[in-house]
Amino acid sequence: MVTISTPIAAPKLLSLTEFLQLPENDGIFELVDGEVIRKVSPKFFHAKLAITLGTLLSEWATGRGELGVEWAVILKKGDRDWVPVPDLTYLSYERLGDRPLGNEACPIPPDLVVEILSPGQSFGAIVQKATDYLKAGVGRVWIVEPEAQSLTVFAADGLPQTYRDDTPIADPTLPDLTWTVRSLFQRAGLPH
Repeated sequence: MVTISTPIAAPKLLSLTEFLQLPENDGIFELVDGEVIRKVSPKFFHAKLAITLGTLLSEWATGRGELGVEWAVILKKGDRDWVPVPDLTYLSYERLGDRPLGNEACPIPPDLVVEILSPGQSFGAIVQKATDYLKAGVGRVWIVEPEAQSLTVFAADGLPQTYRDDTPIADPTLPDLTWTVRSLFQRAGLPH
């Protein structure tokens, strides 16, 4: 008996240029080590938190910078191009400088990215992603954990700090913005 096996093709690695030319209507993808990775569709709590936190940040950011929802960011991960798609991205006009923004991925490391932990996603994996963001020049990373109802702030200049309940969150990257995790969940209409 002869067995014929069909070789499994390795995924095609894309360059940054090829990745950025992919059509937008096929879903949300990230570029990681040359591979195209599909992002999982958010669930209800995730979506409510993204809307609520996006509204809070958008109101604060008026006149200070640009806030994007699911806005791809062009970064470097070691010597490779990396294009993650954070849930929220804030880029200050100060950091942007005179560079005009077009309909494009965020061209420079932003001041802040927010990732909301999805069901089945490990905290360890998201911590590694936060570390990669900081190494790539992102100023701050906020990780929101819906189940634990917490926010962990990662910064290059210090240890991660986790907030819960009514502890005021005041981040020097976002002056004059003070809020609490409890108020975020209440505004989102989620059980606390």
